[in-house]
This record gives sequence, C-alpha cells and structure tokens, in this order.
Amino acid sequence: MDVGSADNFTRMGTIGVEEEFYVVDDAGRPTSGTDELVYETDPPEILDDRLAHELFKFIIETQTPVCESPEEAHEQFVAVREALVGHAADHGYGIAAAGLHPAARWRELEHAEKPRYRSQLDRIRYPQHRNTTAGIHVHVGVDDAEKATWIANELRWYLPVMLALSANSPFWNGFDTELASARAKIFENLPNTGMPTAFGSFRAFRRFERRMVELDSIDDRGALWYDVRPHTGHGTVEVRAPDGQSNPDYVFGFVEYVHALVTDLAARYEEHAEPWAAYRSEPSESGRLRREFLDENKWRALRYGHGASFIDRDGTGTIELAEVVERECERLGIDGIRTVANADSGATRQRRLLREEGLDALCAALVL
Repeated sequence: MDVGSADNFTRMGTIGVEEEFYVVDDAGRPTSGTDELVYETDPPEILDDRLAHELFKFIIETQTPVCESPEEAHEQFVAVREALVGHAADHGYGIAAAGLHPAARWRELEHAEKPRYRSQLDRIRYPQHRNTTAGIHVHVGVDDAEKATWIANELRWYLPVMLALSANSPFWNGFDTELASARAKIFENLPNTGMPTAFGSFRAFRRFERRMVELDSIDDRGALWYDVRPHTGHGTVEVRAPDGQSNPDYVFGFVEYVHALVTDLAARYEEHAEPWAAYRSEPSESGRLRREFLDENKWRALRYGHGASFIDRDGTGTIELAEVVERECERLGIDGIRTVANADSGATRQRRLLREEGLDALCAALVL
C-alpha cells in the first residue's frame, strides 16, 4: 500500500520545489511535447528522475533536488528551469508558465497514456478531463511527524494569501472567467482538493490517508491534492496553493515565504505548552479554526487576487492583502512577497496584454 510513515520526518528546513509548466510551440501555443521530452530523449543530468509529464501531454513537471538552505534552493531552482528550457529548445519546443494557459482548450488536447492518469480519468471523469491547471508546490522538511501535522494545520490561514499574491489564471477554455485565479476553482472541482480540515494528530492524518487508499477512494496517497498536507513519503510539509509563474523571482518569493513560515511555526510548536489544545476542541464562535472562514478567504483570493481582503485569524474582522504582506515581511525578515505584491497581479497583466496587444502577445509573454 502506497502510504508513508512517521519515520520519514527526520530533517528540519530542507527545501524542494516542484513546478508545472506548459510545453508550447514557436507561437507560444499548447502542443503535445511531453512524450518526446520525458520518454524519448535524455534530459540534462539535473533533470534525471526529476522530469515528468502531467495529465495532459502539454503539461510537464520539474523537481529540484532536496536543498539544505534557501540559497541552495534558489541556485538549484534556477538551474532546473534553465535545463528544462534548453532541453525543450533542443527539440523544437518552448516552455510557458501560468496557472492556466489562455490558449488551451481542453477538448482539443491529448491526455497522457500513463496508467495512473488513465485511472484518474476513468474514476473522476469530467472534472479531470478538463484539468489543464499548473501550479507551484513547495516542500519544507520537518523533523517530527506530529510537528509537521500541526504546522500544516496552522498554515491553512496563510494559503489564501499566497493564492491571492500568485493569482495568474483569468482565462480558461477561451474566455475570461472574471476570476483572478480560475486555476484554483477548476482544480477544486476534483475530489480531495482545496482547504483541508485540521487534524488532531499525525496519527489522525495517517489513519485518514490509509483509509482513503483501503476504501479505494484513491489509488495512492499522492491523490490527496489538498492545498497543504504533511507529505508522509518525503517527510515534509507541502504547500500547493500558488498559481504557476513565468517570473522566477515571483516563484522564489513564495519559496522563501513558505520556508520562513514553516521554520517559524516549528519554533512556535516547540515553545507552546499545549500546541494541540485548540485542535482537540470545537472551534469557538469567533472561530480562528473554522473551515468555513478559511474557505471564504480562499474564495476572496481566487476572485480578487491582489485586491483581496481576508477574515483575520481571530475570525472577528478583516485585513487587506497589503497589510498582511507588510506584517509578514517584517515578522519573518523576508522581502520576496513584497515584490510580488507591489507589482500588478498576473491576472491583471494577462488581461491588459490581451486587450492591448492580442492573444499572440499574451502567449509570448508567458514563455520562459
């Protein structure tokens, strides 16, 4: 049975970055190139065993090696991107990034033949058949399974902040959705996605993960696609909230933020006399832990992007995205998400490009 173990949580603060990209032709339009790039040719060494296609043959995923520090992660992240772009160019393809590709029409695109994906298509049907989404996944190592589960619970409030900052997918299947991140809503149509419920212990999460496999709800633990999860195979906390980005500085802003959050929360867990108390009782009426408030915050993020405000952590008022960003940068000693916040959102840039220069210019702008 493909489930992990508490024994895998051994290293604190390591970093891994997974990115999903679009394989495009010389006009920046989607094309089915992943069989050639993944299976039929040898990629650069840094991509060995770290390159895979996704559900559609025009979506490809990369992974960095496990890195010991943000500095090493940045170096490896840049190297992986450069290697992928070079590998694709050698075979006549380009690589583009966004939460959704504005020229992708799912009915016209080929699905991958990999048995895992064929099984998902058969099980999920329509929602998976149209799933042309691409995102960023950040793993941070945690040295204790209970701590990792608690951190994942705590991270939930911050996920809509990351989504709002990253919102880069206004167009889907040929029309403007009027959302800032249509990717988030389209992906949420799949089972086992979105904002997870809090778990009262690692044992509770592990029991849930195992039961989902045993009851044939999923084929393996990898099909629990929540916006955050303790990754029982890698021994990490994995954040899956942001839209894909062509700008590497924006991606690394999210990597820096997730790493800082996990590191800070790990210290708070160690210092807290009873870290689990709030998760083993019913949410209060004001309800910092209420799932409904967290879902509302996610909706605000995917609808309004950089213009979002959020129900605060106490559940008693609201706070603007800009205020959250300034507070977090000061509190954690980071700057990358401030750069993202001070620029136009990806959704705004995409709409402006389409309006002023047309679809060809928009597609070209998403190419790495």
